[in-house]
Amino acid sequence: MSKTVNVKVNAATAGGVQEHLWRYIGYDECNYSYTPEGKELLAKFGALKDAPYYVRTHFMFCTGNCHGTYKFGSTNIYWEDENGRPVYDFTYYDRILDAILDSGNKPFIELGFMPKDLADTNYLKPVKGNWDSYNQYKDTGWTCPPKDYDKWHEFIKTVAEHLTERYGEEEIAAWYFELWNEPDIFYWNGTAAEYCRLYDYTEHALHGAAKRARLSGPAVTGIFEGGHAQKFMRFFLDHCRRGANYCTQEKGTRLDFITFHAKGGGFPFQMHAPKENPSVESLIHQVKLGLDIIKEYGYQDREVVLSEADPDGWAAGGVYDNANMIFRNTEYYASYVASSYAEIDRLSAEYGMKVRPLAWAFLFPGERCFEGTRTFTTQGIDKAVFNLFKIYGMLGNEKLGFECDKAKRPDPQKVQKTSRYTGEGEETWVTGFAVRGNGGEIQTVIASHHNDRDHREINRITLEVDGLKDGEYAVEHYRIDVEHSNPYAEWVRQGCPLFPEGEQYEAIKKRDGLEKLCPDSVMQAADGRAALEFDMPAHGVSCLVFRRNDN
Repeated sequence: MSKTVNVKVNAATAGGVQEHLWRYIGYDECNYSYTPEGKELLAKFGALKDAPYYVRTHFMFCTGNCHGTYKFGSTNIYWEDENGRPVYDFTYYDRILDAILDSGNKPFIELGFMPKDLADTNYLKPVKGNWDSYNQYKDTGWTCPPKDYDKWHEFIKTVAEHLTERYGEEEIAAWYFELWNEPDIFYWNGTAAEYCRLYDYTEHALHGAAKRARLSGPAVTGIFEGGHAQKFMRFFLDHCRRGANYCTQEKGTRLDFITFHAKGGGFPFQMHAPKENPSVESLIHQVKLGLDIIKEYGYQDREVVLSEADPDGWAAGGVYDNANMIFRNTEYYASYVASSYAEIDRLSAEYGMKVRPLAWAFLFPGERCFEGTRTFTTQGIDKAVFNLFKIYGMLGNEKLGFECDKAKRPDPQKVQKTSRYTGEGEETWVTGFAVRGNGGEIQTVIASHHNDRDHREINRITLEVDGLKDGEYAVEHYRIDVEHSNPYAEWVRQGCPLFPEGEQYEAIKKRDGLEKLCPDSVMQAADGRAALEFDMPAHGVSCLVFRRNDN
């Protein structure tokens, strides 16, 4: 049964700055950055009106053949000669950073993982031969602490000096630097104390060569009450606040901003998996727990980057690994991101902290069309979720008053403390925000989301805009839903081809742009008020733009 949802925008009420908190993306496979497909997608982000976007990627210090594969990459930045002397090669490291910068974006540099010749093999089982040694390195060796912390210090110092010389102090001051990734799980073979030691040596070396560089940690996984990530986060922040610095023996360590991760679900390899869905509530609950810890240790004045904030935790898995990944191809992914980001923005205001979510998604060259991996494009076709970022990119920076009578807030009592909450039985909820565009226009983003990807429901949106000057307004209505800005629907109509080409490909590609729900219209504002109505599905995003016609 259709319900009426009342949304009110007050164009006369300025609510401060609308942070473009969504300008962060990332991916595992660093070597994809300079492939033709990678450069094309980076350029698409760089072309958005609110660029630059900050780009984070794994494996930047790793040893290998410098060719990207699922969940691995390498640059061969560091190795040692037969006498144990360090040798540096920045060829591929620079190639990755140049691809990001040339696209109009900025690096979000992850300082990791451990180069093969620096890894402490005492954390590994003994092996013989080059093949076994390298296979072990690709499996777990890159997760090891350094064999020599002084050598690690010199390594980080050399990297920082190289970046400063090549790109300039002013440029790298605008970047982000983060030590490691998810050291509370299998990405780090050491203890929490050893991670803190690594951080201290890293901070001292980095800022010794680049004083204005911004460094963060600990980038732990999803935080649940009583869980290991929560304990690790507290241990790290306590160390930075008042612990004995391993490198300088002084009290505490400089911490410029803070990172941690939040995921709405988890879908492992399971060929005949039962139906499951990610939940916005679980992700937001983790964010709240993380912010509580940050406040507890007095770091609420620091910027917080959720350096992975996603519906689920396995970017490289697709529908052939777990059928539940199907949501990534559809409008569901877009409505999930829009709803969760709106809630993160609300938490930012509630906590008085700047919180930025990073979408851990990119592309996979050579994949089958709509593979179901967590990507923005597939075979050069922009997915529905990327059209959401096209909406974000055109928005202004002045926040306006926004109210919705069907906005839902996560109930901490319903979210399980140690496992992921799926949101079963919850209703469709509607949320959003409004801004004044750079040309003075009123821009309203409305997102509708239900945790069940198969839920079908149409609600009637009544949108009232107050605080307007009387007169005529041109109205544009952009929409992402099952039939708009969603090439997946056309791919299905074309018979789900794995590698479409010719007219078939063109038909799908034709539907990958940001589309309008209806032709542009005109509305009249009288007594400072105007209103309109439209239908909204359970999974969808609308962006309405109101421009005053001054005749």
